[in-house]
Amino acid sequence: MRDGGLSAERLKRLHDVMTGYVERGEVPGLVTLVARRGEGHIDAVGAMAAGSEEPMRRDTIFRISSMTKPVTAAAAMILIEECAIRLDEPVTRLLPELADRQVLRRPDADLDDTEPAYRPITVRDLLTFTMGLGIVAAAPGTVPIADALTELELGQGMPSPQTPPAPDEWIRRLGSLPLMYQPGERWMYNTGSDVLGVLIERAAGQPFETFLRERIFDPLGMTDTAFGVPWEQIGRLATSYVIDPGSGAAVIYDEPDQGQWSRLPSFPSGGGGLVSTVDDFLAFADMLRGKGVSRGERILSRPSVEFMTSDQLTPEQKAASGLVPGFFRVHGWGFGVAVVTERTEVAKSVGTYGWDGGMGTSWYNDPAEDLTMILMTQQAWASPIPPRLFQDFWTATYQAIAD
Repeated sequence: MRDGGLSAERLKRLHDVMTGYVERGEVPGLVTLVARRGEGHIDAVGAMAAGSEEPMRRDTIFRISSMTKPVTAAAAMILIEECAIRLDEPVTRLLPELADRQVLRRPDADLDDTEPAYRPITVRDLLTFTMGLGIVAAAPGTVPIADALTELELGQGMPSPQTPPAPDEWIRRLGSLPLMYQPGERWMYNTGSDVLGVLIERAAGQPFETFLRERIFDPLGMTDTAFGVPWEQIGRLATSYVIDPGSGAAVIYDEPDQGQWSRLPSFPSGGGGLVSTVDDFLAFADMLRGKGVSRGERILSRPSVEFMTSDQLTPEQKAASGLVPGFFRVHGWGFGVAVVTERTEVAKSVGTYGWDGGMGTSWYNDPAEDLTMILMTQQAWASPIPPRLFQDFWTATYQAIAD
C-alpha cells in the first residue's frame, strides 16, 4: 500500500525506529510528521515528560527555538515586498543605534581595540547572518566580546525569554559593542535574526509579535504559534530538557507551569523565541513549499520564496565560516534557512531547505521530492552536530519513499 508515494510498511519502520529512542529512555516523547504530495502522516510517541503518564499528542506545544529564524525571515520578506525595507539599504534608517560601527582588530581583542567598519550593516546582512556579530562559543574570560554579549543579556546560549530586556533597550545595548568582523565578511549565527525582529517591529510600526500574528499566523491558521503559551493551554506544553555535560543525563531546563514560556517575554526573540505545534509548523512549511501560498492565503510571492530558499553566501563567506566542520562544504544559507548544495547521504536532495531548533526540533522541505519532514522533541542538542535521533529520522523518512 502506498500513500503519497510513501510505503505504509516502511512508515512503520520509521515509527519503530523513533519508538526505540523512547523505549530506551533517550527521550521522553516525540512527534513526527512526514508529508508528501499532499498526504501527511503524523505519529506521536511517548510522554510529555520523563516519568509522566500524560501521553505525547499531536497537538503538543514545543519550544521550537531556532526554527523561529525562518519565520522571522519570511516576515522580513513581506516588508521587502511592500517596499517598507530594502535588501541593500543600511539598517541605520530604522536602527540608528547601529550607526558608525567599530570592528575589533582581532576576534579576541579588547573591546576598545577597534577600527571603523568599511561599510554599514544592511538588511541583507541580517538575513544572511553576515552582519559581523553572532553567538561566540568561548570559555568565560577568554574572549572579551563573548563575555560582554553574555553580561548584557544579548542572547548567547540557550533561549531564555525572560532574560533579555525590551527591544529598544536590547538594541541600545547591542549598539554599545563593536562588531567582531567586518559586515559581509563571514557568517555568524543567530544575532542577525534577533536584530531583524527589532527592525521588523520598527518598519511595521507595531510589535513584532503582532506583525507575525496578523501577517503569518492568523492567515495560515497557526493558532498555537506565539512567544508564550496561554495559561489555559499550558498543559499542552511539553517539559524541556538539556543534557548535563558532567553526567550525560537529561535534566529539566524548563517546566510548563511557571516556566519561561508561561508568560510573554519583554523581548520576543526573532532568533529563537517561538513555541508551535507540528500542525502549525506544517502550515508554514506548506506556504513555502507552495511558493508563498497555503490554505488559500498568499503570504509571499513565488520569486520571494525562491530567493529566500536559495544559497545567498559567497565562496569567500563560506570559507571563513562554519557551524560544524564541513558544514558549508555541502550547505549554503538562504534567508533564515540552510540549503543543501551537495547530497552526501540518503536524506535531503540538493535544494532541500529548512532548519533545526537546538531545544530539540527540526524541519526541512525537499522540493525535488515534494516532501516536508518535521521532528519535535524537547530534549536539547548537546552540540551543533545533529543527534543520532535526528539523523535516523531523516534516513528513515527517505527510506519510506516507495515510487
